[in-house]
Amino acid sequence: MRLNRIIVSLLETDLYKFSMGQAIYHNFPSYETTWTFKCRNEDVFFTAEMVEEIKEQIKAYCDLHFTEEELLYLSKISWFKKSYIDFLRLWHPRFEDYTINTDSECGLNIETSGTWLNTSMYEIPTLAIVNEVYFRMKYDYGELMRSYLERLADKVSMLASGTYEISAFSEFGLRRRLCAEAQERAVKELSSTYLGNSKFVGTSNVYLAKKFGVTPVGTMAHEWIMCVGQGDHAHNPAYSNRYALRYWVKEYGVQNGIALTDAVTTDCFLRDFDLQFATLFSGVRHDSGDPIEWGEKMLSHYRKLGIDASQKTLLFSDSLDFERANRIYKHFRDRVKVAFGIGTFISNDTFAEPLNIVMKTTACNGQDVAKLSDVEGKGMCKNPEYESYLQRCIEWRMKHE
Repeated sequence: MRLNRIIVSLLETDLYKFSMGQAIYHNFPSYETTWTFKCRNEDVFFTAEMVEEIKEQIKAYCDLHFTEEELLYLSKISWFKKSYIDFLRLWHPRFEDYTINTDSECGLNIETSGTWLNTSMYEIPTLAIVNEVYFRMKYDYGELMRSYLERLADKVSMLASGTYEISAFSEFGLRRRLCAEAQERAVKELSSTYLGNSKFVGTSNVYLAKKFGVTPVGTMAHEWIMCVGQGDHAHNPAYSNRYALRYWVKEYGVQNGIALTDAVTTDCFLRDFDLQFATLFSGVRHDSGDPIEWGEKMLSHYRKLGIDASQKTLLFSDSLDFERANRIYKHFRDRVKVAFGIGTFISNDTFAEPLNIVMKTTACNGQDVAKLSDVEGKGMCKNPEYESYLQRCIEWRMKHE
């Protein structure tokens, strides 16, 4: 490797990988998935040297194992079960599950294939590696960090002065962070500095949460709804949320309960988010579409069910900065609990354009899967015919149920 090891611990991933991982382990241990990398930036190219460094960094990541200290930390999170901790004691990444080459327009092709238990865990560390290798090898790292730290100081100042008021917020930027040093500096500053009426409540990065004594944050991602709902090929995929929420409640009861709404459109989600689910889940997460419209739609849904929305949480996590979060908070602040998960704006704000990279589930149990969010461009499916089929299933349900 030309660079220092980027991923230094298997805790260096988002918390929801563990919460989904436990549910996968107990309910879908035989499911198999394929994940595909995509760079959405049109003008980005990964050189052969970058690809080789990425490959070596991923090999180094695959050599890691959980330490007993790390497992003890996880075991103290209330909803983890001993059986899953014991599984993690034996688990480590497999480089054999990766395919990495230059066969792509952007110069980098990555796919992982294997059990869902394994491949789900690879997404976040892989993206963090790709991001850091790109920026360290493309730019002058010293200049990037100076730019980053100046902007981070401005962010802290704007919150402390009351320029922006965003209530409770978490840092969600691991997958697209500038580098490990930048994300660590952000969590350290935000967790130890006066922020006015705003409150930093934690980070999705479990490693940094442990290091700085803040709360690790995260529940479920789109993969959970996609694979639970579409991995069993006897299921009607328009009911993906119903299947996924049932298994989540089976695993966690009333714990760990923020539901993601837009895996197969929020309107379809609301057909399944009935009185039982809306009562058990402490809130819902927004990840696509207009946030104000979405929030009003959720409040209306709670009212129809006779639920006091003031006791529920609307968590916003779609391409946020402090200005957008401030506007959203002011709109909803007196009617519902409002929280934010803010990623790239905190972890990779410099003079250089950040990467828009993703690694998505593209197959489960040998067949295509797809996400149909509330806006175009956020989904990823290799088979247009399957995506069209999923869309027709949803439309039929919405019109006829």
